[in-house]
Amino acid sequence: MTSACHTWGVPKLWSETIEAHRASVRDATLDTAAALVAAHGLASVTMSQIAKETGIGRATLYKYFPDVEAIMTAWHSRQIDAHLGLLAAARERGGTPGQRLAAVLHTYAGISRGHGDDRLSGAHGADLVRLLHRGEHVALAERHLRDFLAELISAAAACGEVRADIAATELASYCLHALTAASDLPSKAAVTRLVGMTLDALRPGLAPTTAPPAAADSHRPHEPTGHGAGLGN
Repeated sequence: MTSACHTWGVPKLWSETIEAHRASVRDATLDTAAALVAAHGLASVTMSQIAKETGIGRATLYKYFPDVEAIMTAWHSRQIDAHLGLLAAARERGGTPGQRLAAVLHTYAGISRGHGDDRLSGAHGADLVRLLHRGEHVALAERHLRDFLAELISAAAACGEVRADIAATELASYCLHALTAASDLPSKAAVTRLVGMTLDALRPGLAPTTAPPAAADSHRPHEPTGHGAGLGN
């Protein structure tokens, strides 16, 4: 006869404790790796260093991540997720669709101004930026952000708070491009003015946008189009 003790599953509290421990180790690893890369550069940091500074065995570290690049990509994903969470929280503050849109744009501009993390802008930042911004997680986040903003713009346009003569996706791209300029502004007041100018460009009742005369572009038929900027750039 099988003992009843052999039919029990892992106690919920024990399972939750294990998951909490794993999350703690993972977060500590990301923080430690980011600090080491900022101090020494991506190419100079080893898995052994990260394991030692984190206080775990190297074998344990390899159970979480295959290499340093994977750790830094996970760190960047965590940063992006935190920023998207801030934008979602701004949307939920209430008010009209236009007010929710304004809250999100102010939050995004604040994120853009504060994005100059020492790990990305320091002496060793260039290599790290090249690594992180070629990741698929950045492209996915940018698409999510544009869709998120376009949905807010569509709702505000339906209420007459935002112009409806331009597609919401185009206006979303415009806002994201415009507000990345916040990263170079010297003060919060300047950021507030930038957001105000961006919102002014979205106001209904402005002159409809028209295509340029065909003759204006006839002398440059093969000029390539540009690519938009977004979250993570």
